[in-house]
Amino acid sequence: MTEPTKTEETETEEVDVSAFDLNIHVHRLLMDEPFFAALSRRMDKRATAAIPTAGVTVTEEGKLQMVYNPKFFAPLSDEARKDILKHEFYHIVFQHVTGGRFLSFRDMAPNERKIHNIAMDLAINGNLPNLPEGACFPGKGPFAHLEPHKSAEHYLRELRKMQKDGDDEGEGQGGGEGGTPGEGQGQGEGQGQGEGQGNGNPLDGMDSFDDHSGWDEVDEQTKQIAEERVKEFIKDAVEEANSSGRGWGSVPSNCRKEIIASISTKVDWRKVLRYFVKQSQKASKRSTVRKINKRYPYQHPGKKATRTAKIAIAIDQSGSVSDDMLSAFFAELNSLAKIAEFTVIPFDTRVDPDKNFVWKKGMNRKRERTMHGGTCFNAPTKFVNEKGGFDGLIVCTDMEAPKPVRCKVQRLWITDEYHGNRPYFNPKPERMIIVPNKK
Repeated sequence: MTEPTKTEETETEEVDVSAFDLNIHVHRLLMDEPFFAALSRRMDKRATAAIPTAGVTVTEEGKLQMVYNPKFFAPLSDEARKDILKHEFYHIVFQHVTGGRFLSFRDMAPNERKIHNIAMDLAINGNLPNLPEGACFPGKGPFAHLEPHKSAEHYLRELRKMQKDGDDEGEGQGGGEGGTPGEGQGQGEGQGQGEGQGNGNPLDGMDSFDDHSGWDEVDEQTKQIAEERVKEFIKDAVEEANSSGRGWGSVPSNCRKEIIASISTKVDWRKVLRYFVKQSQKASKRSTVRKINKRYPYQHPGKKATRTAKIAIAIDQSGSVSDDMLSAFFAELNSLAKIAEFTVIPFDTRVDPDKNFVWKKGMNRKRERTMHGGTCFNAPTKFVNEKGGFDGLIVCTDMEAPKPVRCKVQRLWITDEYHGNRPYFNPKPERMIIVPNKK
């Protein structure tokens, strides 16, 4: 369970935390939901009066955050609260928030955005019978003809049909030339009302009950960071659910299959490497009149974020690392240099600072072997810890040495297929990238 976060005050209204603090209730609500409980622990929850209900969003750092209005949650039953939590988590699991399945909300017209919102909710809500009034359910109300447990893409197609049928109906409700019964609102020859004033759109007045407004506020790079983070969250949550002894809780079998399929796809290790670099970036903000302040447009300048990352890359130079493997490391670092500058730290059982160098962005380098000793992962780790100033450490190695001391910055391991399947130690919770052997 995450620690209760300090409730923020918005410019519009002060939030009274004592009214309802969701963090206090989460553990009890998700006691029998190992999968959702695992996701919940990896997300911050923040109380705010800026939205009427609840929602999930991506922060400027690429982190996932659930926001909620205490006044909305306080009067609800435990069953309703639990289903709202699961509703928001499903948005994350099915990549609605990060835009992995749909065109970016930035590119959508308001009406198109609306039907996307409804389609995504319909795909989720068929599994959540205790949601409060205002939620869209397949098989109920205007969606009575829609089958439950279909994909958001399926519901999107159906909603477009409903819109088209409604538009056609509206166009056919005009008066005729003599007010013939059944032909509209005409009251005599020549007095009809043309194509009519009818409005047959069945989606009028319908929308998502929760808040999706923050989904289009972050740039694509930040969404990519969040998407990679989500994949890690889901993978860990699946492992917890499978090992909990309580199974997946209320997650239905069709959703389980889709979730497992999403993490079973082959990992693009190059994307993971780029994600690590982007995740390590620290944002510095400065005011600029060229960017609109969304809260106070044309009254205060906006903020522009500049992101930089200081990455250390430790290259194992021990005798157990072959020249071919060393060449492969340098080849991949040449690719990484297209997006970032980094400091290279050759090592075996020690680090020689005189052999360190800065790999400039865009530079290409050939394999360099400067050391030939054994392997000690403590050497580069302690160097980074003591020197400071780094945001991340990547270790290129054959994994043939004991696990090192804790690193003060996030650490990533890179190795080849042979050694990745037979590591000397388990690097978890840190990530290990397995680079495919060249055939």
